Amino acid sequence: MNAVAAFLLAFPALFSIVNPPGAAFIFHEVTGGLSAQAKARLSGRVALYSLLVMLVSLWGGAYVLNFFGISLEALRIAGGAVVALRAWELLMAPEEQEARKTAQAGDGSEAMDGMAFFPLTMPFTTGPGTISVAVTLGAERPSSGLGLLQFFLGCSAAAAAIALLVWLAYRSAGWIAAAMGSAARRTLSRLSAFLLLCIGVQIMLTGIEEEVVRMIALPH
Repeated sequence: MNAVAAFLLAFPALFSIVNPPGAAFIFHEVTGGLSAQAKARLSGRVALYSLLVMLVSLWGGAYVLNFFGISLEALRIAGGAVVALRAWELLMAPEEQEARKTAQAGDGSEAMDGMAFFPLTMPFTTGPGTISVAVTLGAERPSSGLGLLQFFLGCSAAAAAIALLVWLAYRSAGWIAAAMGSAARRTLSRLSAFLLLCIGVQIMLTGIEEEVVRMIALPH
C-alpha cells in the first residue's frame, strides 16, 4: 500500500468519526465564557492534542492497550460513558453552564489549561471512537519494508489534515454562532448536546455488544 492509498483509507474513516464541523458547535458551547482570542488559542491547542492522540493511536495504540490489559471494548464503554455524562450535563443544566461560563471569563488562561485536553480533546474531539478507528487502521499496516513507511506517512498525513480541519472549524465556530440569533443558538446547542448524548450511548452499546460477542466466542 502506497502513501496515497493509505491517506485515502485513513482520511474518510477519521473524518467521519471526528466530524470537525459538528464538533465545532460543542466547542463553542463549552467555551462560551472565553474571549475570541482565548478561543483561537484554545482551538490551536485542541487541534495539536487531537493530532497527538491520533498519531499515538495509529503508531502504538494497540501496544499501549495491550500493555495495560485494556480491550477496545472497555475503552469504548468507559469513553462512551464519559461522553454521555458530559452531554447530559450540557443538556439538562443550562444554569450551571452559564455560571461556569462566567467563571471561565474571569480567568481565561486557567480555564484553557483545564479544558484543552479534557474534555475538549478527550473525549469530545478525539474520543474512544477515534482511538478505536485509529488503532484499527494501524493494525492494517504492512509488516515491514517500504510499504510500512509509506503506510504510516499516508495515515499520518490524514491525521494532520483532520487536525487542521479541527483548528479551522473551531476557530470559525464563534463567527458562525454570531451570525445566528440567540434562539437559534440555544436550539442548536441543545440539539448538539442531545446528539452528543446519543453518540456516547452508541459508543457504550457498541462496546457492550462487542464484549458480549467476545465472551460468547471464548472457549468454555
